[in-house]
Amino acid sequence: MSVLRSRDDRVALGLIGVIAVLMLAFLAWPLLSLFGMTTQARDGSYAGLANWTALLAEPRLHMATANSLLVAFGTVSIVLPLALAFAFALTRTRLPGRRLLRVIALAPMLAPSLMPAISLVYLFGNQGLLKSWLGDASIYGPIGIVLGEVFYTFPHALLILLAALSVADARLYEAAETMGASKLRRFLTVTLPTARYGVVAAAMVVFTLVVTDFGVPKVIGGQTNVLALEAYKQVIGQQNFSKGAIIGVLLLLPAILSFLVERWLSKRQSGQLSGRSVVYQPGRNRWRDGVLGMLCIAISVFLLALLGVGCYAAFVKMWPYNMSLTLAHFDFQHLDGGGWQSFRNSARMAALVTVFGTAFIFLTAYLLEKSPVPRSLGATIRSLALLPMAVPGLVLGLGYVLFFNAPDNPLRSLYGTMTLLVIATIAHFYTTAHLTLTTSLRQIDNEIEAVARSLQRPWWHTFRRVTLPINLPALLDVARYLFVSSMTTVSCVIFLYTPETELAAVAILNMDDAGDTAAAAAMATLIVASSLVVTLLMNAVGWWLNRRAQAWRAP
Repeated sequence: MSVLRSRDDRVALGLIGVIAVLMLAFLAWPLLSLFGMTTQARDGSYAGLANWTALLAEPRLHMATANSLLVAFGTVSIVLPLALAFAFALTRTRLPGRRLLRVIALAPMLAPSLMPAISLVYLFGNQGLLKSWLGDASIYGPIGIVLGEVFYTFPHALLILLAALSVADARLYEAAETMGASKLRRFLTVTLPTARYGVVAAAMVVFTLVVTDFGVPKVIGGQTNVLALEAYKQVIGQQNFSKGAIIGVLLLLPAILSFLVERWLSKRQSGQLSGRSVVYQPGRNRWRDGVLGMLCIAISVFLLALLGVGCYAAFVKMWPYNMSLTLAHFDFQHLDGGGWQSFRNSARMAALVTVFGTAFIFLTAYLLEKSPVPRSLGATIRSLALLPMAVPGLVLGLGYVLFFNAPDNPLRSLYGTMTLLVIATIAHFYTTAHLTLTTSLRQIDNEIEAVARSLQRPWWHTFRRVTLPINLPALLDVARYLFVSSMTTVSCVIFLYTPETELAAVAILNMDDAGDTAAAAAMATLIVASSLVVTLLMNAVGWWLNRRAQAWRAP
């Protein structure tokens, strides 16, 4: 038994060692390359802090920083109260149609961030149907960026707030009511304090997403420059990697701040429910449900309008002069953007990310949670697994360019290949998937592995026969998340593609740059449709597995 256990442990330790090396190579080293580039001159010589001093003194950077903060704070001030009200309506009322409203609210996650910007151009642009609504104002600038970012970030904030409001102790509300507190006072003194972690986390996530997104500003920003767009211009337009790296480091600051605040709040957050708690059940209140229902409908109309207009415009012959329907815009072969090959590349990359990413992340989480890993090695891998949470996709992509395109890098052959796109995408979305699977694995008692060891069964036998079947629902959630994220991502891959590996989301950007807005809308529609189909298929598989599990448990 000791020989078997020793052999099993050596196999597990060997796999953990390989995983650690891979995570260092594809997470830590690219970021170190990014920091190193900030001190290099354009000729490769050491420049110290001269690059920082020169760039930080440029008025152009000051304006980009001010614009980024302006649109970020503007978006947070709109999204946070709306998402909080929407989440409250879904969790603390008896509003009919809550499931449908939830589906509509999360629908923007199926679309690339450029989709709302394209829709806003069709609605409020120079030939927009509703241009007169803006009066003398222009959609090309801060107004358009904020509206586009509201669409893009709303579902992310909603998911966090739904989790924060999903549980509550009814005893707190009963005590407040007994003391004569009004409904508003109960909301301010009971609901908000118990959900403060979710509120702050949602605000930080929205702020970080807006500051680091360049898709919406690229399409509808007009002359408004922001930090993410400035980094893109420095690298792609001017080939100034040192300045691009410095801006990339600056973009890390809000993400790192968000991460630190989230860690600090999580330590101070205590459980909302104890063994003596009574789960809160909302009562009937027509006035409350009616007001929140109208607000949810208004938000849903806004989200569906931006999603629907972009999809509808893909089939319109010439907006707004000839609104007859056509499929001509789906003929991509004679347009900039890679044609149908870019969509096939995206589908292929998303499939590879889904299969290999899910398998790799699950194996890593399993070995960390269920095998005897040395404490220092386990702590290192866990830290690396959380690192992508604090690294925006644009910054990670820039780090990949600097690291894998270096002449003396033995991995340089990966640059420009589909393999590197797959690895970069897995790294970008690693943390969320890792935390999901780790949470699922921690629900399984470690006694299962102990019993398997006592029966002289290798860990991979328990992994295949017990752990994997139990965690299939979580695996499906991760697979769905990775596929949709891979289809819609832009910032992570914008520096890494070649003409042969151009992706659909990047093709949207290139077609819009060339003035082919309708074709860009058509490509975005294909992304939405494919993401929706895969999501529905995985939901159907999950439902089937759940029914099988229930039938198996039935006497």
